[in-house]
Amino acid sequence: MTTMSSIPLKDIDGWKRHAHLTGDGYYALSTDDTKGVPVRLFLTPALLAEAEETLYRQIVNATRFAGTKAVVITPDVHYGYGVPVGSVILTDRTDGAVAMGPVGFDIGCGMMSARSNVPADCATPDRKLAFNRAVMERVAMGAGGSSLRFGQMPKEQLVEILHGGAEVYVEKYGAQVDRALAERQRIAVDDSWEVPWGGPGHPERGLDQLGSLGGGNHFIELQRCEETQTLWVQVHTGSRGFGHGLATNYFALAKRDHPELTELDLGYFTPESSHYRGYLNAVAAGGNFAMVNRLVLFEEVAAAFKKVFREELSLVYEISHNLVQAESHPEFGDVWVHRKGATRAFPAGHPALTGTCWETTGHPVLVPGSNRDFSYVLRPQQGAVKSAYSVNHGAGRRLSRGEAKRQLSQEKVDDQYRRDGILVNEDGRVPLDESGACYKSSDEVVSAVVSAGLAKVEYRLWPLASLKGTESGTRSPSKRARRAEKKQRKGERDERRKQKDG
Repeated sequence: MTTMSSIPLKDIDGWKRHAHLTGDGYYALSTDDTKGVPVRLFLTPALLAEAEETLYRQIVNATRFAGTKAVVITPDVHYGYGVPVGSVILTDRTDGAVAMGPVGFDIGCGMMSARSNVPADCATPDRKLAFNRAVMERVAMGAGGSSLRFGQMPKEQLVEILHGGAEVYVEKYGAQVDRALAERQRIAVDDSWEVPWGGPGHPERGLDQLGSLGGGNHFIELQRCEETQTLWVQVHTGSRGFGHGLATNYFALAKRDHPELTELDLGYFTPESSHYRGYLNAVAAGGNFAMVNRLVLFEEVAAAFKKVFREELSLVYEISHNLVQAESHPEFGDVWVHRKGATRAFPAGHPALTGTCWETTGHPVLVPGSNRDFSYVLRPQQGAVKSAYSVNHGAGRRLSRGEAKRQLSQEKVDDQYRRDGILVNEDGRVPLDESGACYKSSDEVVSAVVSAGLAKVEYRLWPLASLKGTESGTRSPSKRARRAEKKQRKGERDERRKQKDG
């Protein structure tokens, strides 16, 4: 088997002409390079035209892992590491590969959504600022942020959570979380598996990070639900330094197993590898860390919400992406399903939902947009079988971080957010590489899902206040923040006056 990125490709030039629209809402891509592996592109014509030409090599990479049975491309697809972000790879569960790039470094990254009965117009400029500040008092942000709730956790205490997931967390800490409203309670980890502390990845970085947000595209967002006109909150975060450390250590082991690999992100393990079972346990442990991290953040954010709005938040759902999971598919059989920047979408009647509160409805799917666009709560439909019961995990990037910083004006972006009434952090300074212009239209992306019959829209959520980790972490109040606050209030008053006069 060859997975090296240096392999010559026959159809790399003009590859999109080989993508043929089917009657099932997706493009089928079949070339000499894909070697008979079904590739389904769930894209609109506009999204296909917009897709980077460089994606083709990564799509081919996805078909080359041992035992690959199918590849699904979701509508938020963009260039990733080894394989596209926004891809689903199914490999044979008996003798197929467990691939590492399709899980990535942020093992178990995912979403949490919560709702309230508070009318959306209660989110005045003062209260949006108060909410952001109340959250920042409880949750550390930025890449190096440490937990404000737990501090440094003893290894044996974290190991309990890594093996027991939400079950142990709720039992041990008396957490006020309805675990039935999470995708799962725990992912099974072998009793004999031990965390590979140390090594090049240093997963012990996560010992003081349970209950922290992180940087990059992670966020906490106060939102207005268009259907209910009430306030909602969404959180996006993952397994922090712990998951990254685990992935780093196992990537190194995969490189040792396969020295021919020219790209670390194309690492994999097959059943005969001595590290095969260990990596699956590492993914499960990282997934459990991420799951509990989101539940801790729910509690902290709910406390901040109650302080500001005097009402409770209730959990809607919690769900992961960036995992490899054992599933059975009616078309492809027993498989390992790798979802890289994609999320599970089980409809009503799916066997995995038997005995859950979602058995007759299907579970919610949480799809964030940018912090200047709609996010969505979807409900999977029976047509999701075509996409391996998967949909996109977000809107998908259209500008790289470097290009965003080169192309966008900080002043113009900040002014636009202020006019829109969206407060970012305390000072209104929007991280350029996470601003709305960096992401595809969430409406266009979700329309591909709906038109293919994969899911339907239940709720649309518009951002009101956004919290993002920055390189400097959480900013403390400053003269600059207070000036920005006054400017924010004035802008929103002027906007309301215009609407009234109009």
